[in-house]
Amino acid sequence: MLKKLQKRWKVNSLNLVLIIATFAIGGSLCGWAARKLLLVTGLEKGIPWILVYIVVVTLLWPVCVILVSFPMGQFRFFKNYIIKVWSKMSGKSVPVANQGARIAIFASGAGTNAKKIIEYFDKPGKDQIATIALIVTNKAEAGVLLIAKRSGIPALIIEKEKFFRGDVYIPELQKHQIDLIVLAGFLWKLPTGLVNAYRKKVINIHPALLPNYGGKGMYGTHVHEAVILNKEKQSGITIHFADELYDHGEIISQAFCQVDPSDDANTLAKKIHALEHHHYPRVIEQLVQKQNQR
Repeated sequence: MLKKLQKRWKVNSLNLVLIIATFAIGGSLCGWAARKLLLVTGLEKGIPWILVYIVVVTLLWPVCVILVSFPMGQFRFFKNYIIKVWSKMSGKSVPVANQGARIAIFASGAGTNAKKIIEYFDKPGKDQIATIALIVTNKAEAGVLLIAKRSGIPALIIEKEKFFRGDVYIPELQKHQIDLIVLAGFLWKLPTGLVNAYRKKVINIHPALLPNYGGKGMYGTHVHEAVILNKEKQSGITIHFADELYDHGEIISQAFCQVDPSDDANTLAKKIHALEHHHYPRVIEQLVQKQNQR
């Protein structure tokens, strides 16, 4: 039964447990609140009490479940679930937001870029350009997993040996109907099998102006230290299609910032992060729009 629910709701095992827990805690909270409210009415237990209790529980249940879903990181799931339940009960078709392109974010660390991307695409309204459908990481302790949990997004922890076989995780991506892979601080080189399966559908962001300061070992602080050491007057970010080589592939967009004489690796990193957080979500949106027009 649990396997069927997991497949039906398209969630991983952790989120399935959290969803079930939200149902249970929300239901208990709803029952407790309904009994407290009925005490105010002065009704004695009997048929009228039962009828009023059922009405109050029905009205309170969505509120209680939504409240519990926030700390459990399942708000997105329950928002859509309640919309579907109301649609069935009322017999009216309630418009559900079009989720657009389904994106998987690959990250190895804290996930600050992932967080900004999730926030950018989590917009109210009927139509949505894209939705973040999966978070993939190669580290069980990565901070991006907490972001995924809080956002109610399924997460996948990949193993190095399996990943570099090239096509082992492709069925998992297909199961989540992934249209675009976004690398956001993902430190492993991509295997050929994955690149071929998602050719021109994998993008990466690099904290420098490629083709300079790219390649193996050039990530994070290492890049900024090299830029400072060489006394560059300008740095920035490069968003590009990713392939089997580090920091290689067609450039999609670049953004620039000045490197001041007083800058060190830390102050430059702050400038670069600001560029990343502003530009990356918007470039992803533009790319998806272009692909939809083809």
